[in-house]
Amino acid sequence: MPDLLLAVRNVRAGYGEAVVLDDVSFEVPSGESLAVLGRNGVGKSTLVLTIMGFTTLIRGSLVWRGEEITHLAPHRRPRRGLGWVAQEREIFASLSVEENLTVASRPGRWDLAAVFELFPRLAERRHARGHHLSGGEQQMLAIARALMTNPDLLLLDEPLEGLAPIIVEELTAAIRRMTGEQGSTLILVEQHADIALGLTEHVIVLERGKIVHRGRSRDTLREPVLLDRYLGLTLSDSPPASGP
Repeated sequence: MPDLLLAVRNVRAGYGEAVVLDDVSFEVPSGESLAVLGRNGVGKSTLVLTIMGFTTLIRGSLVWRGEEITHLAPHRRPRRGLGWVAQEREIFASLSVEENLTVASRPGRWDLAAVFELFPRLAERRHARGHHLSGGEQQMLAIARALMTNPDLLLLDEPLEGLAPIIVEELTAAIRRMTGEQGSTLILVEQHADIALGLTEHVIVLERGKIVHRGRSRDTLREPVLLDRYLGLTLSDSPPASGP
């Protein structure tokens, strides 16, 4: 049975006095992938920010590898093995691609050669500065930089948002390789629900800050009523189930 990396237990969290998440519980074992789905404003990004320590945790706990990290400072969580790619990407605009990748690197299987093999575009632009990259290249760089910290769990917050279809295809292929060939553990927050379900093994769906559905991703793709009710995704929009 896989080791349990993260346990989110009865979490109620938000910003100041504003509650966004209410009684959220789930687990992420090592080597598995989880999609977090829901319409805009239901708490998906807040969940990621809560795991990384940037919200007000009113109740509940976060347990990482058996150790409670509920009150651990945000800057200490990456050192424990939590990797995060924010919606804003937050690359270093004045540094080159290679400098962005090496500035926070830690020893492990993900090194320059590995991330350049995963993202050939970055290898081609290794000397370009961050502000000279396209939006898609910046997203690849943000993911690659997170991988260079060699995290045990990678959190991707809307990695496909606003990108051209060809870039979406490249990033989708890279994420599939990460979870399939490389066995990476990840939480994927994504508006493209059909793509997310094809890339992950398990899914939770949020509605008004609560989990209203949990199950296997490929099974969820076969539930048209649920897809329409909570995601606004009709069966005709969905590809055949083909994920893990």
